[in-house]
Amino acid sequence: MSTSPLPFSPLPVVTGAMHYTHGPSSRRAEGVPRGRVVQFDLTDSTVYPGTTRTVRVFVPAQYDGSEPAALMVFQDGRLYLDDAEDMRAGTVLENLVHEGSMPVTVGVFVDPGQPTNRNAEYDPADDRYVTFLLDEVLPAVEQRTGVRFTDDPARRAICGGSSGGNCAFTAAWHRPDAFGLVLGFVSSFAQIPGGDPYPALIRSAEDKPIRVFLEANRFDLRHDQRERNWYSENLLVAAALAERGYDHRLVLGDGGHSPNHGGVVLPDALRWLWR
Repeated sequence: MSTSPLPFSPLPVVTGAMHYTHGPSSRRAEGVPRGRVVQFDLTDSTVYPGTTRTVRVFVPAQYDGSEPAALMVFQDGRLYLDDAEDMRAGTVLENLVHEGSMPVTVGVFVDPGQPTNRNAEYDPADDRYVTFLLDEVLPAVEQRTGVRFTDDPARRAICGGSSGGNCAFTAAWHRPDAFGLVLGFVSSFAQIPGGDPYPALIRSAEDKPIRVFLEANRFDLRHDQRERNWYSENLLVAAALAERGYDHRLVLGDGGHSPNHGGVVLPDALRWLWR
């Protein structure tokens, strides 16, 4: 919701909404090397003055520094890295890198700025947040961890859910030279200030060299309303991508505004995205 600092606010159970069960790729498996996590705080920002945030960096066991790593940036980082939550992205990355479905990929998990700056960072359809990532976050990650990232946008992905999902799309839309792969879960295109610009922009602008995976839930916020309908706005964005021939995929679930279905499909989403 627009006033929430979290990506998925506690909501009443929606009649008809389903709960999905995670598969084996979202669970730790014997014989899969464990990565390591480096955590630090960014205590100042030029792009977002007065904010602080925690950044967690997942480095897979296979990274040895001999060549630059692939990159994947996650908004709302703690919720994507915590195995007690639905996404379990660290475990999924370990499993998929081990099985060869992904290259050796470093995950950068970025929390929203505090105090309560999440929606101001994630919802606008401008290039401010991606500038912040490229100019402030990623240089700090490389400096503090010694990890080197590839410059190839086809090996650089960005992911988020709810407002973090439209944020991920916005980042790649403005800087496809920096992020060529996009993953959005129940994206909040409906609450972009001034309205969702992307169906019209996708149809009218020069094609961007991006690959996009979108997940949407039938019982998302305002799913039965004419205006600011979270579910239908995802469908409209996907339809525009289809009309222009973008390499994209839309997967639908019967959940609500929740990370549950997205977490369950995350392994296959990443297999598709990194194919």
